[in-house]
Amino acid sequence: MLIKVCKFEKEIIPDNNIQIMKDQKTLMPVNYSCHFAEFRDGEQFSLTHSLGLILSGEMELNDGTVKTLFKEGELYSSRKNSLVKFAKYPPKNGEIKTVTIYFDDDILHDFSREYGYQAEKQKNIQAFIKPDSKALSAFMYGLLPYEELLSNPDSKELIRLKQKEALLLMMSYDPDLAHVLFDFSDPYKIDIESFMNKNFHFNVKVERFAYLTGRSLSAFKRDFQKCFGLPPRQWLQIRRLKEAHTLLSQNGNSVSDIYLDLGFENLSHFSFAFKKQFGYPPSSVRLMDTK
Repeated sequence: MLIKVCKFEKEIIPDNNIQIMKDQKTLMPVNYSCHFAEFRDGEQFSLTHSLGLILSGEMELNDGTVKTLFKEGELYSSRKNSLVKFAKYPPKNGEIKTVTIYFDDDILHDFSREYGYQAEKQKNIQAFIKPDSKALSAFMYGLLPYEELLSNPDSKELIRLKQKEALLLMMSYDPDLAHVLFDFSDPYKIDIESFMNKNFHFNVKVERFAYLTGRSLSAFKRDFQKCFGLPPRQWLQIRRLKEAHTLLSQNGNSVSDIYLDLGFENLSHFSFAFKKQFGYPPSSVRLMDTK
């Protein structure tokens, strides 16, 4: 739960991405973020490529298979069109601070044309990485004095220069990042069953699942019904609740430990849905198993 937000207060992303425009109201390419309590929010879908730095506290990223903890002074980079959960943890009596720069398709296309970078199709590209570069770290720390300027939409030329500088440093650090940053193709059609059984716990819209499986929404719903015999939203609810029951009964997890990780936005909604599905509240599962 977010208790208080300090000067770094806006979760902001590029202002010229049409899809993002539909989902976000306040849009800027650089994000200065600060929170005084553990923070998890938003759809767990990376709309753009990004590069960030932990200024204080810790942040955990989870792609459903790999969990990585990023500590103070460490860099993180997330890939576009990936499912990633995050949790931000403030230090004791302090706040979690991060600064992140995002790269929209326009800047990436321009950079690709100017420097001749192209991507080759690759499979199994990681959703996020932990770069280890003194130059990139110094660049990210160098964004701090520019907070007021880079939070101003009128500073478009300066913002573009900072994005370009970041990309030059990223390519210097690892030229293979070209295969990630400059891949402008849409996701290709993949098997729905395996994808959904791996990613059902991500709290994203059905439209996102459709896009990531390489289908239109109508085609996704049709193929999903053939595969699972249920509409997507109904299947997701049941699948998440069954997983919750397993975690509570077999793994000994507490209710508060699991509901967010399984894609439920709040505890009351989870408890209501669980009782409706199984006939008893989630808090009673462990008690039933001890009898």
